[in-house]
Amino acid sequence: MHYREFGPWLTEQLGQKVQKISINAGFTCPNRDGRVGVGGCTYCNNQTFNPEYCRTDRSITLQLEEGKAFFSRKYPEMKYLAYFQAYTNTYGGLEELKRKYEEALSVDDVVGLVIGTRPDCMPEPLLDYLQTLHDRGVFVLVEYGIESVHDHTLLRINRGHTHACTCDAVKRTADRGIPVGGHIILGLPGETASDMIATATELSRLPITILKLHQLQLIKGTRMAQEFEECPDDFLRLSADEYVELVCEFILHSRRDMIFERFVSQSPPDLLAQPGWGLKNYEFVEKVRSRLKTLPDIPTA
Repeated sequence: MHYREFGPWLTEQLGQKVQKISINAGFTCPNRDGRVGVGGCTYCNNQTFNPEYCRTDRSITLQLEEGKAFFSRKYPEMKYLAYFQAYTNTYGGLEELKRKYEEALSVDDVVGLVIGTRPDCMPEPLLDYLQTLHDRGVFVLVEYGIESVHDHTLLRINRGHTHACTCDAVKRTADRGIPVGGHIILGLPGETASDMIATATELSRLPITILKLHQLQLIKGTRMAQEFEECPDDFLRLSADEYVELVCEFILHSRRDMIFERFVSQSPPDLLAQPGWGLKNYEFVEKVRSRLKTLPDIPTA
């Protein structure tokens, strides 16, 4: 095996199988409200990853209870992680953040937190608090939206931070003993396959535990979808098999202890400006596994 898988690693950490339940806790984003920028990232539409139960008109507790009810029908003994997913889930006052996290942890069978955020939204007092949770045995995983290590790409997609900011946040979080996850989009405009492989090499130098890779999906109504209509040659549009090759090369240029949580995303078809591949996540994983078995390993530093 050329990479470590997320599920077995998570089971090792917690001593049992757990399921993430996504939460929309009503956060916004500094790239939307004017603190960093306006309009958000050019690809962004949070509808693409929010489950039906994950809505702001429901409390955190209710969202978790509804998620538990969904999963417990098949797995009655399952424990859960509260996944603060939508927008920037560390963007707020410390006491407000603590109230939301503690509400989630107070729900029966919730044994930890997964917190999705931006690299420019992790102040030291919040890290102090998260470290106290970690030190008392609460599972905490901070998942940073990195997207790219190339500053020219980050500027183009209106990300609102630099790669240096990512390096700083990742290192400060890992120094607290807290596992760090990173989210990367493969296929952003202006990037070549070589640029994306360079991303793997650069991320392997950082104390990142887990990576999520997602193919670029063009979502209706976003600025990026409009940009594609105007300049399609700026985009590396790949078939499913070509993307498998890219993912395999990315893995082979990554640290051997890097854990990969996923390789593709699945947005609702009615939101896509360009058609998807028609593959389920598990089907794509099998393609990657099969292809990796035929490839020689690449020594990494």
